[in-house]
Amino acid sequence: MNEIFHLQQSVDYTTAQTILEYSYLLSAVFFVVGLKLQNKPDTARAGNIWAGVGMFLATIATIILDKDSQGHGIKNLGFIIISIVAAGVIGTYIARKVKMTAMPQLVSFFNATGGAASAIISFRGFFETPHSQTGTILVSLLGVLVGSVAFTGSMIAYGKLEGKVGDIRAGFMKFVNLALLIVSLAMIVVLMILPEVTTEVTILMYGLFFISLLYGVLFVMPIGGADMPVVISLLNAFTGIAAALTGFLYSNYAMILGGILVGAAGTILTIVMCNAMNRSLWNVILGGFGGSSAVQGDAAAGIIREIQPSDAAVLMSYSSKVTIVPGYGLAVSQAQHTVHELEKLLESKGVTVKYAIHPVAGRMPGHMNVLLAEADVSYDKLVEMDDINPEMEHTDVVVIIGANDVVNPSAVNVPGSPIYGMPIIRADLARNIIVMKRGMGKGYAGIENPLFFLDHTRMLFGNAKDSLNKLISEIKTL
Repeated sequence: MNEIFHLQQSVDYTTAQTILEYSYLLSAVFFVVGLKLQNKPDTARAGNIWAGVGMFLATIATIILDKDSQGHGIKNLGFIIISIVAAGVIGTYIARKVKMTAMPQLVSFFNATGGAASAIISFRGFFETPHSQTGTILVSLLGVLVGSVAFTGSMIAYGKLEGKVGDIRAGFMKFVNLALLIVSLAMIVVLMILPEVTTEVTILMYGLFFISLLYGVLFVMPIGGADMPVVISLLNAFTGIAAALTGFLYSNYAMILGGILVGAAGTILTIVMCNAMNRSLWNVILGGFGGSSAVQGDAAAGIIREIQPSDAAVLMSYSSKVTIVPGYGLAVSQAQHTVHELEKLLESKGVTVKYAIHPVAGRMPGHMNVLLAEADVSYDKLVEMDDINPEMEHTDVVVIIGANDVVNPSAVNVPGSPIYGMPIIRADLARNIIVMKRGMGKGYAGIENPLFFLDHTRMLFGNAKDSLNKLISEIKTL
């Protein structure tokens, strides 16, 4: 620590700022390379390393080289370094212990911490900035608003994913959220107009902080379970935007560029998720996303036909083409390695095996891709919904493992269904359907699935991993 302090003192102001800005530029290059490498599972690990190195470089450069106009470096170095080490140890422990099924909760929790940090820094920056600098004041106010919403919204999302927070299914919530948003924006305008920090301004600023926190809670509360991947993506974009705003506040180019990358990526992903769910981004912002599932225009009735593992093994072994549709049930049973074993076994018998991936399968964007990549499933076998649907009519067997809402034909056939219009994987068009479920419970959206009652559907009840193991054993005996 003493060495860092002496190094701070040995570099003059002009040289330090020049080196610091080039360090931020290099960090941004690392961020971009890391983001690019994360496009594919086989390079995602390297992408994380590149991005991590970029963040490490930006952090160290800031600690050593950041100086004020008098040439004074960062204070409280001991506290900063202790905090970094403690957070690193805690983060490493959590990341190693968390189960893949709990990854969405972890993403939401970490996203909340980023939003909180940005909101607090922006809140302090407001009182440190002369009110004559209206641009900087606006940035700090927007940072408080967006960061606060990202914090409380992410915490509510975490609670929902953990099953600890319920939904508020009320139509008036749209108007409440819209009113809160208008009030927040009006307060920002007033705070910009007032010439200096007074007691009234301080009270108004705390009011903006509180209303922003409240809005974050209320806009996530009405969101239904099946829509959570979209809200997670949107909140991730909010955190990136908040970080970028904080970077503008303190002219920190690493935060600006990193925040812009996260915000842009999150926004694009949110739009993709909205299209996949046939929803509008405006409804997400208003908190009317997901709605109530009480309207049951798709109530299904019919006969459930079961299949035994031995019969399913014969059917799959003598097929030409088998498509596997993974869902959250696959993650719950930790069956990703087992399904990969089944895939290899079928391929050894000359069967073509592919995985049909719905954009919102699981509990966060890309959940199934990450899960299968962990089991070393080839990325080429993961086929997106739009590409796999034209092949369904020529598929001998589609095996649905724990997925429900993303294969529900009510989205296509039943106008009264809450998910009507949502793009789905057209598993119903396959020649044979095998559904692996623990029971006849409804999916995360809370609605019935008529797919289970089709004449060419067979139910294989039980834990997904156990059922897959039985299938593997039966296929090996053929």
